[in-house]
Order: sequence, then C-alpha cells, then structure tokens
Amino acid sequence: MSSPSLQIDSKMSFLLDIHELPRRAGEYKQYNLDLLLDSPLGLELISIGKDERILIEVTATSVNEGVLIRGRLQGVAKGECVRCLEPVIIEVNQNFDELFEYASKANALTEEEVETDEILLVEEDHVNLAIPIRDAILLALPVNPLCEPDCPGLCSHCGVALRDVDPTHSHDQPDQRWSALSALAEQLREGDQR
Repeated sequence: MSSPSLQIDSKMSFLLDIHELPRRAGEYKQYNLDLLLDSPLGLELISIGKDERILIEVTATSVNEGVLIRGRLQGVAKGECVRCLEPVIIEVNQNFDELFEYASKANALTEEEVETDEILLVEEDHVNLAIPIRDAILLALPVNPLCEPDCPGLCSHCGVALRDVDPTHSHDQPDQRWSALSALAEQLREGDQR
C-alpha cells in the first residue's frame, strides 16, 4: 500500500490523489491517511480540535459512474458535559461511503437529480474528502454530550455538582411565586390572633 499525496488548505480541503487508481470498474486501491486538522471539526459542544489527528483507512473503487470511497475514520473528540460542564472525551470510530462521480457522468444527470442530491465530483484525479469526513464526524458525535448517562448536573441554586454532594442537598428558599400567598396567610394568622 502506498501513501497518497494529501493536501490540506484553510478551507478544510482533504484532497486524495487517485491518479494511480485504474479506471476499470471493480479496480480498487487502499490508502491509509493520517490527517492533522487545521481547524476544529464537529459540534459547538464537542469536536475534534485544531491540531488533532484523525486516522482514515480508505478504499477507492472504480465504478461505472465514478469512484466509490469507503472509509473508516478514527479520532478523539473533546468537549464538556451539558449538565455539569465536566470534560468529556469520546473516541470517534465511524464508517462512511461516498460516490464521487466523473464530470461526464454528472453532466448526464437530470435537473431533478441534481437538485435532490449532493453531487461530489472527481476533479483532475483528486477527490475532496472534506464533506464525507465532516459528515462522518457529525454523525458520530452526540448533540448533547454527557460525562455519564445518568449525570445529575449542577444545583440550580448554588452551582455545585450534584454527584459530589449528599442526595438530600437542598436550599430552604421558598418559591417566589408563592410569596403573595405566604403574605396573605400571615395576615390571616394575625387576624385570628386578635
């Protein structure tokens, strides 16, 4: 297995050089990629950060329409728990499949097919893996990351982590919505004492 030439630019472009891949349907070539991210990739609360590495095993297969890319992505995403703000680390291990079409085949598509599908093209013996990589990472990450599935979160009054305090932790603060009734009850008690 040979390593392909890989270019990364500031627009999150991961160009895979496939010029060695024969154009006959059924032919394939395997690639092992070790990519260094130049910007975070993921969600606002959890992502694979800038200057972090992602490893990708890719099999590029020639098909009649273009090149089928099958890959397995591995990396480590870091973020914080949405309930208690503790650090969260998730190992990303995600498969992806994407068809990159030859320009001549893509031109033959109907207008309706182009509008409903996101068409990726083989461009000058390169495929840009940015979209499949981004999609694979986004699909692997939770929208609301948790440090533990049953994380109790923080106390709404004092902000202490509820897992670190006694289960009976509470604050004797009456609900302000009941203050008018408390005042009325006090007036009635004073009236009964007279």
